[in-house]
Amino acid sequence: QVQLVESGGGLVQAGGSLRLSCSASGGSFSRYTMGWFRQAPGKEREFVAGISKIGQITNYADSVAGRFTISRDNAKNTVYLQMDSLKPEDTAIYYCTADTRNTIFRVGRRTDEYDYWGQGTQVTVSS
Repeated sequence: QVQLVESGGGLVQAGGSLRLSCSASGGSFSRYTMGWFRQAPGKEREFVAGISKIGQITNYADSVAGRFTISRDNAKNTVYLQMDSLKPEDTAIYYCTADTRNTIFRVGRRTDEYDYWGQGTQVTVSS
């Protein structure tokens, strides 16, 4: 059983930055593809970014490419999401997720490709 705990959310002004962290326990972190999704009020959960097992492949939603950076530290069982140039439309609950079933180096973009989820952390960007 994998447990994921996010931290680092908060309130920031437009143009500012935040770094989210997700600490994993209970599994073999370096064997999992990791991802970040977000869900705004009244909207479906959407893919933000993902990173392969040892970090050689990253994948970003078009809406965040060039502003957000996903990274991981397998020694610390932690995945990060650096968010720069934040916009009000980035306001959402951000969820860390793990794909423990993927046996190849690919990064999925669908919620059903990930099997463990954190509880989420709120990010609010004021205009």
